[in-house]
Amino acid sequence: MNNIKGKKAMVLGGTSGIGLAAARQLRDEGATVIAVSRSGAIDGEHDGITLESCDVLDRDALSQLFSRHAPLDYLVCAATGGPRAKGPFAEMDLDEFQDSFAKLWGYTNAVRLGLEALTEDGAIVLVSGSPARKCGPGMLAISTVGNAVEGFARGLVPEIAPRRINVVSPGLIDTPMVPLKGQERVEHFQKATAQQPIPRAGTPEELAQAIVLTLSNPFMTGAVIDVDGGALLP
Repeated sequence: MNNIKGKKAMVLGGTSGIGLAAARQLRDEGATVIAVSRSGAIDGEHDGITLESCDVLDRDALSQLFSRHAPLDYLVCAATGGPRAKGPFAEMDLDEFQDSFAKLWGYTNAVRLGLEALTEDGAIVLVSGSPARKCGPGMLAISTVGNAVEGFARGLVPEIAPRRINVVSPGLIDTPMVPLKGQERVEHFQKATAQQPIPRAGTPEELAQAIVLTLSNPFMTGAVIDVDGGALLP
């Protein structure tokens, strides 16, 4: 991955969880990294990473952010955009279902405006999720959004070539998005992953490795990389 050295990368949703792990790995490979979140506050060590505050749903602020840091070689979109609705669809508040698409709108804003700052050989990575192709009970809103993200990326490939866009699709990952603590958290992950070939939650660092791979490999575009412990298998 020595071709990352000297590149400039922006990670949206880059101050916690998967985004932060990606920002740190890109930094460690020699890239200049800007980590962005709504608060601009980072979860832990961030030496050598520039912090920015921006809401991906605020197009004016996002456009100004890209202008300040252009040109960019890499753009990573890991921001959730807002809340995600869970539960049976037949009982779901439709406004909450609709609000789950804030993730897609944040991604489309970021890609549309970020393309203006991206170099001609630049690359983009979006983060979807395994429910896009294996929807468990109560996960329909998240699954539908994930399908939209992956379809958006595939459809965009020929329009932006030779710039590249790929998707990394995580399974259950041990991140701050899971609010449980202590033994309750341990039992949650054990139960949720018990039937997987790799029966544990993934780490943000394992997802970040896949993100860095798609950025660094110049022959990858339009791909969806599954990092899920085998969760998609029958």
